[in-house]
Amino acid sequence: MRLLLVHPSALMYSEIFLRLEPLGLERVAGAARAAGHEVRVIDLQVFRHRDLVKEMASFRPEALGISLNYLANIPEAIDIARETERMLPDCFVFFGGHSVSFVAEEVLKQAEGALDAVVRGEGETAVVPLLEAVRDGGLQDVPGIVTPEGRGPAPKMLHSIDEPRPARDLMRRRKSYFIGELDPCASIEFTRGCPWDCSFCSAWTFYGRSYRKASAEAAAEELAGIREPNVFIVDDVAFIRPEHGNAIAAEIERRRVRKRYYLETRSDVLLRNTEVFERWTRLGLRYMFLGMEAIDAEGLDLYRKRVNPDQNFEALEVARKLGINVAINLIVDPAWDEARFKVVRDFAMSVPEIVHLTVMTPYPGTEIWHTESRRLTTRDYRLFDIQHAVVPTTLPLDEFYRELVRTQAVINRKHLGLSTAFGALGVLAGNLARGQTNFARMLWRFNRVYNPKAQLADHSLPVHYELPLPRRLDVDDRRLLYIHARPGARESGGEPAPQ
Repeated sequence: MRLLLVHPSALMYSEIFLRLEPLGLERVAGAARAAGHEVRVIDLQVFRHRDLVKEMASFRPEALGISLNYLANIPEAIDIARETERMLPDCFVFFGGHSVSFVAEEVLKQAEGALDAVVRGEGETAVVPLLEAVRDGGLQDVPGIVTPEGRGPAPKMLHSIDEPRPARDLMRRRKSYFIGELDPCASIEFTRGCPWDCSFCSAWTFYGRSYRKASAEAAAEELAGIREPNVFIVDDVAFIRPEHGNAIAAEIERRRVRKRYYLETRSDVLLRNTEVFERWTRLGLRYMFLGMEAIDAEGLDLYRKRVNPDQNFEALEVARKLGINVAINLIVDPAWDEARFKVVRDFAMSVPEIVHLTVMTPYPGTEIWHTESRRLTTRDYRLFDIQHAVVPTTLPLDEFYRELVRTQAVINRKHLGLSTAFGALGVLAGNLARGQTNFARMLWRFNRVYNPKAQLADHSLPVHYELPLPRRLDVDDRRLLYIHARPGARESGGEPAPQ
């Protein structure tokens, strides 16, 4: 079959700081192509809507799938489904991805017949049975399928994440992918899932607190085949198991692969496995995203991070000694007042690290979705992008956005302003010499994207599709939140031992 896979447009945050290749979509494409299907991929982060229309007209896909890892992209995806129905009435349209897995039935209803199915759970295991069923019948037997007629079997997890390999060759304009000064930048996955249970996160509920590792040989072989000089390791928490990080490092050393790396991890993991991160600095690890989320114990307890402030600050010291540039994430509580914003600004200016701010947002699949959803001030999908407030704010909403952007602007001037540009001249010159302009543009775009009046005005836009309220659920039994259920899995109060 002819299959067209679509990644939606970039969100507000990614218009400045990063634009990552759609690795999950590439893996789904790889699975479909290995089964003999003709596959094309178009990424609307780097292409325009008119390019998609041209692709649909020339390729005339028999099936079209849209990846929905972010709630804010759902209205755009439904509009694409409606347009596909008009242009190609016989084309089978389906959605898949992390966020839509939690609201599958409701999105099907909102599409009003333009959408044929939603695939819950991992797409690699479902895409081939789905395409076979579209051709031969038996749609209700596809793992994870949801149609207007109801749900099919439970989603099926990959036994090994070594396969399928991502079809990177299908991605056009690969030079458009970057993160910070790593420009261009590819992505790779060493592990999948997260064994922690932070209240604001749905990674652990999606995977049922499972944790799978790629084999060191497969990881290194894939890495060796990446052409880009820079690589973002997309794992939710990198190097939880030190022996796994060391095994991949050994394979990379044996193959003499040289890249620059960016990864995400936790403070306690960095402190526990410092020697692994030190080894990776010798391989090219230069940047780290550290989800501190809060600078005080009260905030850390609220989000159930299971670390304390001392561990966070000790981890920053360790990263500095290792020569790793750290980006810190802090979650903005809508309850913050002017004094609290000032405390955060003062903190951000007192440390050498980059500080990113994301607004606390109850997402479907998280525990706080079930505890905070009654307080929602909007259900407009487009505002669920971690840059808008969707629950009541202590400050009037216009003042909240002014304080938010003021705080972000202070941080921006420190890290992305003229002084940084002059300090980064060597990096800029090297990137520009290779025709890479993403990092250079990032340095100047902040004021065009972050604007308190524009963010406030977003709340007044006409709403055509609303996020559904959650079904009543007893969150004391966290397994009820899972997309992928593990038979016989046992819940614990702390960190489980990853297998």
